[in-house]
Order: sequence, then structure tokens, then C-alpha cells
Amino acid sequence: MKFLFDLLTIVLFFITYKLSDIYTATGVLVVATLAQVGWVWIWQHQFEETNLITAGLVVVFGGATLFLHDPIFIKWKPTIVNWLFSIMFLSSLFAGAGKRPTLKLMLGDQLNLPNSVWIKLTFAWAIFFLVIGLVNLYVAFTFDEPTWVNFKLFGIIGLMLLFAIAQAAYTGIHLKADSNSSSNGS
Repeated sequence: MKFLFDLLTIVLFFITYKLSDIYTATGVLVVATLAQVGWVWIWQHQFEETNLITAGLVVVFGGATLFLHDPIFIKWKPTIVNWLFSIMFLSSLFAGAGKRPTLKLMLGDQLNLPNSVWIKLTFAWAIFFLVIGLVNLYVAFTFDEPTWVNFKLFGIIGLMLLFAIAQAAYTGIHLKADSNSSSNGS
């Protein structure tokens, strides 16, 4: 459910772009992102760090796009967000010799995995975010604006879903292996 809620701002950007232009869509994205952060605060009385970072970047890059009337800034935003996530994931691997990988902090209460698996998953996501940022730049600067807008919704989200499915399959192997070894030992 949270994924769909987070996806809402991108969908609103996409629909507005199809009905109007990049500037109106950017304005809707900024307003919708701030409304989304406000909604989370009203209902949870807290902010998630990643949502605040994303909202800050939407306001800065969206504001620059609107103020300077240049879509280049909003095209850079997905790359910057993904690269910041990549840095966050990679830095967690080097802090404390990899004992606190970002994914383990995020999902460790839900999944019981060996630390080595958490490290591999975190590293894989870091590389994925780095590559997605590069692919976004390639599409933004090689193709026309409508293609980039389509890629922003369908391409990035689609690649993220495929990667998440692959990660879930990898995780599932380790969960089965872990449960088999614990049931054999009893």
C-alpha cells in the first residue's frame, strides 16, 4: 500500500504532463509531494528520512524548473534521488564494517537473513540505484521529452519492480535454506 501511495505523485505528474506541459506537471508534482509529506505527518506524526530527502529535491529541482523555465532540472531529479539512495546504501556497508546494511535496518524486523545476505542485497540495490540514475540521464538527454516522461513512470518503476522481484527470489532462497537448516538441526 505504501508503494502505491509513494507512486501517486509520479502518476499525477504523468497525467498532468499528458494533459498540459512539463511546467504544469512539475508544479503539480511539487504541490502533490508537499501534500503527501503533510498527509504522512498528520496520520503518523513522523517523517521518513527518504521521503523528506525526495520532497526536498522535488522542491529544489521543481522550483528551479519553474523559476528558470527549463525542464533540465526536473529531468535531473530522478538521477540525483537514485544516486543519493545509492550513496546511502553503499555508505551503510562501510560504516561499522557492514554490520548495519541499510536493507537490514529497513527490513530486518520482517526477514531473518544472515548478515552476508543483507550485505549482498544492500550492495545490489546500491548498484541498481546508480545504474537507474545513469539510465535516466541517458533517456533524458538522448530522447525527446515525452519519451523521458513515459520512461520516468513506466521505465523506472518497471525496472524497479523487476529488480525487486529478482531480489525477493534471491531472498527466498536464503529464507528456505535458513528454515531447512534450522528444522534439520532440531
